[in-house]
Amino acid sequence: MPKKLVLTCLINFLIAALMGLALRYTYISPIPFNYRFLTHAHSHVAMLGWVYLMLYTLFIYFFVPEKKPIYNRLFWVTELAVVGMMISFPFQGYAAISISFSTLHIFCSYYFVRLIWKNHKTDSVVTSYLLKSSLIFMTVSTIGVWCLGPAVGLLGQASAFYQIAIQFFLHFQFNGWFLIAVLAVLIYKLQIKDSKEFRTFFKLLIISTILTFALPVNWFAPHISLLWINGLGVFLQIISLILFLKLIKKPFKQLLDSSSKITRYMFHFSLLCFILKIGLQTLSLIPEISNMAFQHRNLVIGFIHLTMLGVISGFLFAFILQSKLVTQSRNLNYGMYIFILGFILTEIIIIAQGCLFYVGIGLLPNYYVLLFISSILLPLGVFSLIFNIYKTKLV
Repeated sequence: MPKKLVLTCLINFLIAALMGLALRYTYISPIPFNYRFLTHAHSHVAMLGWVYLMLYTLFIYFFVPEKKPIYNRLFWVTELAVVGMMISFPFQGYAAISISFSTLHIFCSYYFVRLIWKNHKTDSVVTSYLLKSSLIFMTVSTIGVWCLGPAVGLLGQASAFYQIAIQFFLHFQFNGWFLIAVLAVLIYKLQIKDSKEFRTFFKLLIISTILTFALPVNWFAPHISLLWINGLGVFLQIISLILFLKLIKKPFKQLLDSSSKITRYMFHFSLLCFILKIGLQTLSLIPEISNMAFQHRNLVIGFIHLTMLGVISGFLFAFILQSKLVTQSRNLNYGMYIFILGFILTEIIIIAQGCLFYVGIGLLPNYYVLLFISSILLPLGVFSLIFNIYKTKLV
């Protein structure tokens, strides 16, 4: 993988993590930034600067044999859009400059889809299915963004239309584009062959991704039919998970046997988070739990971080650790363990607080201080990986 591009993605991640740390510090002492504006910057840099560009890098590296200059130029134009959002969002939120850079990023992503669709080559049918599906979901998800302007103009930001448009973008970015793209790279590495079992898994994965969008729609436009649609989606998702675990069981073990200790640990961590994510979505079938998640922001944030930091970032870290960009060392291991510890501690604290709010107990003692201290571990872990890659000399 190109060292400069991977380092750029990780630096974006580090900046997003530091922004998240600043957001948590605001509850301890005021900072000279608008909380909501900084939240927008944090989420955009994390999603578009870290995950999107890392997947961009992986797709080019693994699936495009002819590395034309256009891919490098498009990467840096996209990074320019990320930097623009990184700088403008904290000061003005959604306004002319930040919206311009966000729009630039969307058009860059469309061009990326066109290039990959046209130029990717792989002998694996299963990889091609997953790769194309992830790109379709990424493109479709942007419909939600284009609906935001009309939603505000016609009905306002408090309207169900506006909220559903946001959820449409987020749902198909996280569960469609990000997750399926990561699975495409994983299955490529595992060399999974085409089979009836894979095709069943693939169909169920796609259908369940679409159907489970009914849950966030139900939050803003409640209807009993949406609960049934989500229930069917969750049921199909469970079956797809079982088939997935069956498909990867043997090749996954072979992959781990040829990997370093910290890489094995990261793959296991990511897979466990993936299973836990689907397990928590299964709990959404219980109306009381679904309503509790919607009413208490802590639980929503906890689930988003489980997906972003545990599943997506976990697998991306594992792919990087398996490459020649890193030098295996004790310091690298400590850095990755620190990141995972920070993730686990912050998840426990956030979810515990959400549950306490639900039962009416109130704040945990020193909740904001504990959350801030635990969150420090996340950027430390990212920085350790950046430092290791920077110091590694490629042969």
